[in-house]
Amino acid sequence: MTNTLQLEIVTPEATVYAEAVEMVTLPAVEGQIGVLPLHVRLVTQLVPGELIVRRGGHEDFLAVGEGLVEVTNDRVSIVTNMAVAMENIDEAAAVEARERAAARLKEKLSSEEVASVNASLARSLAQLHVKRRHH
Repeated sequence: MTNTLQLEIVTPEATVYAEAVEMVTLPAVEGQIGVLPLHVRLVTQLVPGELIVRRGGHEDFLAVGEGLVEVTNDRVSIVTNMAVAMENIDEAAAVEARERAAARLKEKLSSEEVASVNASLARSLAQLHVKRRHH
C-alpha cells in the first residue's frame, strides 16, 4: 500500500505544484473534499477557495480559483486559473483587486462582464481568506 499520491497543479502560466503528498483537501463544487492515497476515481469542478496539502508532516496552504480536478488512486491532477501559495499572496494587492471588482459591479455591465468581475472577486476573496486565516 502506498502512503503518498502525486499532486500536480497547472495554471495557464506554469506548473505550480508537482510533488508526492500525503493528503490533499480541496474546495469542490460539492463541498470540501479530502483525498488520500487509493481514493476512488473522481472528476469534479474546483471552486475558488483554500487548498491544503499535507506533506512531510506539515501543511501547505494555497489559494485556488476555478478549475477541474481529476483524482485516481495515486494522483490528483488540477487545472485551474489561479493557484498561489500562502506565502506568495500579496494581501494589499488582493484587497485592491476586491475593491476594484466591487466598484465595477456597481457599474452598468453586460452579463459577460458581470461574470468576469464576479470571477475576479472570487479569486481575490480566496487569496484574502487563505492569507488572513494563516497569517
